Amino acid sequence: MKQEKIKTSWWAPGQDVETFRLAKFFSLTSFVVILVSTAILTLLLAHRAQQVSLKKSEEYLKLLAANLNHQVFQQFLVPIAIEKQGRITIADPEQYQRLDAVVKNTIHGFHVENLAIYDQVGVLSYSTSKVSLGKDCFEVPGVRQSLFGETYFDTPGKNLLMSSWATWSGKVQRLTGYFPFRLEGKEGPGLGPVVGVFEITQNITADMAEITRFQAIILLISVLVMGLLFVTLRQIVKQAEVIIERRQKEQLALEAQLNQTERLAALGEMTAGVAHEIRNPLGIISSTAELLRQRLDKYEPQNRLAQIIVEEANRLNEKVTEFLDFARPRVPNLQYCDLEKVLDRSLEFMEPEIQRLNINVQRHYRQNGQPQVADPDLLHQAFLNILLNALQAMPNGGRLEVSTSPGVNGEGARVIIKDTGEGVDPEKIKKIFNPFFTTKEKGSGLGLPIVKSIIESHRGGIRIESQPGEGTVVTLELPSLPMENGR
Repeated sequence: MKQEKIKTSWWAPGQDVETFRLAKFFSLTSFVVILVSTAILTLLLAHRAQQVSLKKSEEYLKLLAANLNHQVFQQFLVPIAIEKQGRITIADPEQYQRLDAVVKNTIHGFHVENLAIYDQVGVLSYSTSKVSLGKDCFEVPGVRQSLFGETYFDTPGKNLLMSSWATWSGKVQRLTGYFPFRLEGKEGPGLGPVVGVFEITQNITADMAEITRFQAIILLISVLVMGLLFVTLRQIVKQAEVIIERRQKEQLALEAQLNQTERLAALGEMTAGVAHEIRNPLGIISSTAELLRQRLDKYEPQNRLAQIIVEEANRLNEKVTEFLDFARPRVPNLQYCDLEKVLDRSLEFMEPEIQRLNINVQRHYRQNGQPQVADPDLLHQAFLNILLNALQAMPNGGRLEVSTSPGVNGEGARVIIKDTGEGVDPEKIKKIFNPFFTTKEKGSGLGLPIVKSIIESHRGGIRIESQPGEGTVVTLELPSLPMENGR
């Protein structure tokens, strides 16, 4: 049976960003936990390596002690006992030098830092270092234990913390072993009576330092690898968070746009119905008023009542036309056109009003005659609405700048219309594309929504920037459209 794909998320919609923020928190916490765990594991491994190294060093000292026991017995103890009739006195300079020669020949090349020999009652009788001889050391744990036939080791780093501290601090570390000195006989090697103690001290700092370097390398590599993985994970989570935030914003924008579209669709249907109902009696009123005006011209030429009815009916007809344009936006009839010529046409249409208000018009055309696929009639209507708003914002004159330039990446076109008028409050800018919202006393509030509809039908965008007293800038972005897919 084919497994069905999971189509739903593990978390509720709208909680994606919070989930990834929680993931970032846990990623940091996990990094710290793993880092501490790795450090502890590295210390345990290093401590284990130290213990293994110490064990090998102990075995090494045992072999050295066994060899030393044999050499001292064969080359010193037996010959001196024969020569001196059993009177062995290490304090005698001659015997001391002979013992010293045997010991040094035996330990030569074995990296022994110090070697001491105690007699059968624990008195220090010989040492390769310059210390006072004749000292009673029976109470030293290693000496006492070895006199009873046992081997004893004094090792550095009795526990993990001490071992790690001694290693990292660079302190000199020594391994000292105490071994019974036995007479060799028929019992076999190492089984004769104890007649003294060998104390052998070996410097193991180099071995411990090598383990320390190995420990540092492991820890450094672990930190680098985990740091790299952590940074990579954080970047992935960060990018995912950015993507999800952007998608959530897009989703909210789409939902708002869908709601707006649904409201506008319902409003458009209602507006279209009302417009049709108004236009029919309006036509009768207009035609009747026109007949009445013609008759009044014969008998009462000064009576303007019929003329007022005709003018107001025409004005109402224009508003109804705006409602219908908003309710049923036209599909662009795409063709190659010159945007700058369309703008000039719109400016020429507004020329009487421009001259009346004494407005200075400045053109900055940089489209270089490049044709644009668009509907020139719809763009002319859009430009007229924008220019009319600009002129109405400058009742006492001002400057009107109209500029064109290539669009993003040199494709399409950008049209900017800037005035030095009264400006619009930022809070009102947010509502300026809402149908029937207007800042004018006699406005219908459909001019800019119609402009927005026309520009969006060209797959473009409109942006308005304004501050009270600083004028308004309207930017239109028109993409490059293919003729065959213009619709």
